[in-house]
Amino acid sequence: MSKEEIESRVLEEARFIIEHHATVRQTAKQFGFSKSTVHKDIVERLPDYSFLLADLANKVLAKNKAERAYRGGKATQQKYLLLKNEE
Repeated sequence: MSKEEIESRVLEEARFIIEHHATVRQTAKQFGFSKSTVHKDIVERLPDYSFLLADLANKVLAKNKAERAYRGGKATQQKYLLLKNEE
């Protein structure tokens, strides 16, 4: 990939994260890249292209990370409620 293609990809991923409040996993799935690639794009490469987008995208990712334990707990709760209802 050329530097221009990488820059374009990084900016597009950042816009997607910001507009959709997306997680790294959702973004990776949307663009067909690994979670590691998306994370590296946003955390390491994006500040070189747009400090403002980097700041906004990192705020979304930080919020998602803070909510991760809560979402995991809710998913586990739902799983066991469904299992209990099947009995």
